[in-house]
Amino acid sequence: MSGTFDLLGLSLEQLRDICLAEGFPKYTATQICEWLYKKKVRSVDQMTNLSLVQRNRLKEISTINRKSPIYTQLSKDGTKKYLFDVGENALDTQSVNHYVETVYIPEDDRATLCVSCQVGCKMACRFCVTGKQGFHGNLTAGDILSQLFDIEEFDSLTNVVFMGMGEPLDNLDAVLATINVLTSPWGLGWSPKRVTVSTVGYLPGLRRILNETQCHLAVSLHNPVEEERLQIMPIQRTNSIKEVVSMLRRYDWSGQRRLSFEYTMFEGLNDDPEHGRKLVALLQGIACRVNLIKFHTSPGTPFKPSSQSTMVAFRDYLNSHGITCTIRASRGQDIDAACGMLAGKNRRE
Repeated sequence: MSGTFDLLGLSLEQLRDICLAEGFPKYTATQICEWLYKKKVRSVDQMTNLSLVQRNRLKEISTINRKSPIYTQLSKDGTKKYLFDVGENALDTQSVNHYVETVYIPEDDRATLCVSCQVGCKMACRFCVTGKQGFHGNLTAGDILSQLFDIEEFDSLTNVVFMGMGEPLDNLDAVLATINVLTSPWGLGWSPKRVTVSTVGYLPGLRRILNETQCHLAVSLHNPVEEERLQIMPIQRTNSIKEVVSMLRRYDWSGQRRLSFEYTMFEGLNDDPEHGRKLVALLQGIACRVNLIKFHTSPGTPFKPSSQSTMVAFRDYLNSHGITCTIRASRGQDIDAACGMLAGKNRRE
């Protein structure tokens, strides 16, 4: 094998193929996995039970793409936002924006990390700050894993959500490789129930994520009326929410695996009783939860948040009609870390 590749994010099977190609013993792959994912080394030189010849060869053909965050912000509510420079790994090497943000959210006996999977986003949802940036590149599995391994709170994490910058199903190979590391015995060995993948309803990847993992799924719905959803979410034109829900109905959500729908509430746009009725009709019969999200205003955005009383009335209507619904607590708004606010800006420049 020639060229330089990132060891971080590779599976045990991929490492075995590399070891076979290099003439290393088969068990060397298990040793490398142990160093990468159990001991979380940052350098091949730290893999001390490999021979010097093996280490030198690995350094010739590979790297470990661990990157420390370059900036952090701490919210008054304990939420912490990290800024990572993914640099030349992004596809658009002419872009000046190669930064992504990761958010750590502690709460009672839980600690959730919200990770990014792309620099910017192609989906261009009108209410999302990330979507306004355009798309600058996919992250590798190593880039995503570094967001976990290189924060000081890693050992306290109970959950990971792919709800940061980017559309996870638009970078599915890297997301699946990351989930493989998180959930495999040779990796971190987590239960897939500790992982949630968010999507706007990107049908090309939806079937794969459902069939190839047992992770929880969160679908960004935001409006049950197709024509109105199209006005705020361009994905609706080619991936209608009715098609998405139709596919989801084919899967069993009555067990431990959870399905949720995210519903950001906008004043006068999707928060009246008629929208509630249409949402009930769309989701009736699916074992799911609807999370109502308060919209966080940003410069250049024409939308306004629904009032708290309107959100409570909407929640109560859904619950009374058989749809489990909660109002999600807003975290990290003072540091632009709340839902839809991640911009990947280097505030030190």
